[in-house]
Amino acid sequence: MSNTYLAFDRPDVAATFVRRGKHQTSEVLLLVEDIRCTACCLAIEKALAPLAGITEVQVNPATRHARIQWNSAQLSLSRIMQTIADCGFTPLPLSDDTVAAVQREQSRAALRRLFVAGLGMMQLMTYAVATYAGAFDGISDTYLEFFRLLSLLVATPVVFYSAGPFFRGAIRDLVRGRAGMDVPVAVAIGLAYLASVLIVLFGKLHTEIYFDSVVMFTFFLSCGRFIEMVARHRSIGSGEALAQSVPATAQRFDAGGGTTTVPTRILQVNDRLLIRSGETIPADAVVTRGESSTDEALLTGESVPRRKRPGDTVIAGSLNLGAPLEVKVTRTGADTILSGISHMLERAQDERPRIALLADRVAGWFVAAVLLFATSVGIAWLSIDAARALPVALSVLVVTCPCALSLATPAALSAATGWLSRRGVLVTRGTALEKLARVDTLFLDKTGTLTTGRLEVVAVACLEPELSETRCRAIAASLEAGSTHPVATALGRHASAGKALDIEDHAGRGIEASVDNVRYRIGSADFVSELTGHTADPGFDDHGNVYGAVYLGRADRLLARFTLEDAIRPETLAAVDALRQRGVELAILSGDSAAPVASVASQLGIDDFTPALMPDQKLDILRARRRHGGTIAMIGDGINDAPVLAGADVSLAMGSGAAMAHASADLVLVSSNLHRLVESIDTARKTVRIIRQNISWAIGYNAVALPLAAAGFVAPWMAAIGMSASSILVVLNSLRLGRSGRSPQSVRESRDGIVAEPTLS
Repeated sequence: MSNTYLAFDRPDVAATFVRRGKHQTSEVLLLVEDIRCTACCLAIEKALAPLAGITEVQVNPATRHARIQWNSAQLSLSRIMQTIADCGFTPLPLSDDTVAAVQREQSRAALRRLFVAGLGMMQLMTYAVATYAGAFDGISDTYLEFFRLLSLLVATPVVFYSAGPFFRGAIRDLVRGRAGMDVPVAVAIGLAYLASVLIVLFGKLHTEIYFDSVVMFTFFLSCGRFIEMVARHRSIGSGEALAQSVPATAQRFDAGGGTTTVPTRILQVNDRLLIRSGETIPADAVVTRGESSTDEALLTGESVPRRKRPGDTVIAGSLNLGAPLEVKVTRTGADTILSGISHMLERAQDERPRIALLADRVAGWFVAAVLLFATSVGIAWLSIDAARALPVALSVLVVTCPCALSLATPAALSAATGWLSRRGVLVTRGTALEKLARVDTLFLDKTGTLTTGRLEVVAVACLEPELSETRCRAIAASLEAGSTHPVATALGRHASAGKALDIEDHAGRGIEASVDNVRYRIGSADFVSELTGHTADPGFDDHGNVYGAVYLGRADRLLARFTLEDAIRPETLAAVDALRQRGVELAILSGDSAAPVASVASQLGIDDFTPALMPDQKLDILRARRRHGGTIAMIGDGINDAPVLAGADVSLAMGSGAAMAHASADLVLVSSNLHRLVESIDTARKTVRIIRQNISWAIGYNAVALPLAAAGFVAPWMAAIGMSASSILVVLNSLRLGRSGRSPQSVRESRDGIVAEPTLS
């Protein structure tokens, strides 16, 4: 094996772009700019699949990304990259600098080729018009031969320079026994050019030549490729914008209390940083001193600044809008929320749903069929009109190239995921939008989803006279210190009594742990009663308000009752109404007690609700509903929602929720705004409709153009325009998904919530 890629095996080099998982699992995202079509993607996947240690390979023709997962104990990264290189492609690790450099060079090279082709086409058409006009007026043989030689001179650099990528791609494919989409194009250009050269040098003077068609082929095809490239760069720009939002340097406090400018990449957990007004936060951190506001619009899609005080978390990539802040780093590099968002966005753009895989399979054999059909048509025309055999065969080759079919799905998915990410919705799996578009039933968690999830302790009843309210709050804070549940957040806002040990988290019920060698439980009444042996406060009545009660107890007695309040989100009612307008059936599945769940359901007008559910019971209800058919979505935010999120056809997690919920979800509402859920469904439905439009157009275009070309009604230059226009139309149609949210029956935000708007597309 060549030593070209061995440097990437060095830990210090790989650390910048390789993600390390559990059990020696690694993942890398490579940029493979030589990819032209789905045949290239399938070739890479087929070459890597047999390697020992490979667990997953995804190659996307729209983004030119190859996502590879493997066992680093069995396989080296250099071996993977060399295998891709052996297939005729050039893999590069995907980093900010790599992407920017490759895109700049690619754009410049494409513009140069387009300029040469355009200049050549304009010049050559002058000669062609002169010869065509001269044919009617009796042009002399000397001038005719002169113009033909000039045409040869002008067409040659266009063919060998501007059309070079088509020939290189075709040669690479043919050498490795596959038929990519460059093959029919290269064959058409090569045959027309070679035949014209032979006619000029050795043929009869008045025999037709095709230099004008060759140059027009190249120009229009290059135009199509250039527009596609610009659209691709635009569609994948969301992930790059996120990655580039982290500053290169940070102001770190030293031992003496001063600050030193250091590279962001060397920051470590617990480093203390100074974030001045107007500066971007370089890592996830917690505020230790100062008060300010931060702009998190790039991550959440929310334009309203968020107030930050000591103890609050700040996110890498957000902007400090007010006074300076002192913060302590909690997560750096690939562990930050920003990096996780970028990673999941890239993964979603690189995955291909079922409809895309079907198009890939069709495109793969379609190229071979086109070559065979063009050859048959050419042979048939030799017996009909030998002079027209070559131009007809060329037209068939070019007009039916399935570039549009190959781009139909990935172009739309890339545009949709990019648009949603800018609106604060992270699509974590490529199949999510296809499923979300079919959703007819939505199960909703209550706390943290329909409500704010910011519970407040509104009353504390000490049921043990020897304990003060302060002591009860301190014990509760210790027990809940390691949990991210909204109840834990509310109870943990007070000084703790000490570190909790031997913690047992009973999902949906509560927490048991030891504090100062005493075993405590905190959670639901039944859960605490199992430890205390006493029924928990049977006379307590919350009067049906949006309240809940959490109990604290130890082995011999009940200690305290904490009464909590959780307000419904301001946008929830409008979002629920908007979902009903879209034909989505709603139901609440909650682990909370009956009274607060019933209160929320009543205020929202949702008749189908089930309270006091364990995680497995939520999953059982979901499975039972699925037996009636339809597509079911689930949205939640807690650890106890993870099983049902994983079991739903499509799942959504609130951005403020637990990490386990994020890992189980197909989409994450980073902004925790239910308005974005409505937008997501609208965008998903529009995406599927556009994909179907693209595929229908690509198939319909070929169905109409192929017989016309075979019958001799489509000139070669017309075929070039048609094929390029077909691909451009697919890309531009997909880019409609990137417009400012004007999806069918779209919604807009107002002071009072969500307002339906008329259909604009």
